Order: sequence, then C-alpha cells, then structure tokens
Amino acid sequence: MGFSRLRVLNEDRVRPGAGFGTHGHRDMEIVTYVLGGVLEHADSMGNGYQLRNGDVQRMSAGSGVTHSEYNPSQEEELHLLQMWVLPAEQGTTPGYEEKDFPAEGRRGALRLVVSPDGREGSLTIGQDASLFAGLLDGDERVRHAVAADRSAWLHVARGGLDLNGERLEAGDGAAIRGEPELLLERGDRAELVLWDLPL
Repeated sequence: MGFSRLRVLNEDRVRPGAGFGTHGHRDMEIVTYVLGGVLEHADSMGNGYQLRNGDVQRMSAGSGVTHSEYNPSQEEELHLLQMWVLPAEQGTTPGYEEKDFPAEGRRGALRLVVSPDGREGSLTIGQDASLFAGLLDGDERVRHAVAADRSAWLHVARGGLDLNGERLEAGDGAAIRGEPELLLERGDRAELVLWDLPL
C-alpha cells in the first residue's frame, strides 16, 4: 500500500454469488485484472460487462463514479487483482475501458496492458504508469529495463519465479528501486504483473 503512484494492490477471491455492492470512488485510476472466474461489473456511466481470465479493466473515477462488482457464478470462485493508482489530475471526467489480452500474447513475455498513451493496444491511464502482464514457465525468461528515474512493483499472482536471483512465490510482491534491469526467469507456471512507475 502506497508505493510511488500505486496506492494499493489487492488480490481478491470472491466466493460464488458474492461481491461488492454499489459504492463510490473519486480521483482514482482503478485497474482490475481477472485471473479466474467471472467478474460482473456495472457502473453509473452505463457500462455493464462480464470479464474473464486475461481481461483487464480500467475505470477512471475522476469527479465521481459508482459501481458494483459481483461473482455471478453459483459454482466457481472469482480471482482477481485490483490496483488503484493516484491520478495525475483530479476532477476529470470519469472513463472506462476493458480489453481481453489472450494468454498467447503474455506467454514468455511482458505484455503491455495499461499505459499513459495507449501504445501497443494497451488501455489508457491518467498517470505516468505502465502495467505489464506475463506468463512464465520452464526456460522462458524476460528482461525489463528500469530507467534511473523510475521504480517498479512486481506481484506474483500464481506459481513462482526468480527476480534477479531472488525467489518469489504466489502472493509475493517486490518493491524495486535502484535496479537498472530486471531479469525474470525459472518460472514455475508463474502469472505476474509488473508496474513501471516514477520514483
């Protein structure tokens, strides 16, 4: 909680038929990454969607928005990451985007899923922050350069991997400063997200 512009990173498991009733947010960029199950979303902007594994949602609360999140299944657990990022500007018009990022694009790679400029087909966020998602197993390895004026936050959602020689397992997070390059390797069915952030 509270690393650079990343306010919180919550890993939630929602039992069948449960969820979060209608509630409000303002002046926050909210990014949700679905790991398993179905997330049913509805908001005061008129959006209503069901999101599944590999779907990423960005909701800019701006001047104020209400929404609900619910697991519509009567059998399957909902597993997700929800991440809140402080916006660069307050009081902006609320906005919403969601997109599916198939597993093949994340396999053995860091797939850009959120960025300030929407490059490479990513969702657009109102902050100088970029989110990458990856799947890493066996001999697959990926590198990520971190500029001298940047920091990073890595969260392992499933499996395990080595980060610059340090072993991380499911549920582990790493706050990273002063490392010019990140080497992710020795993945064991790992699913991860990586934020690239200002210092």
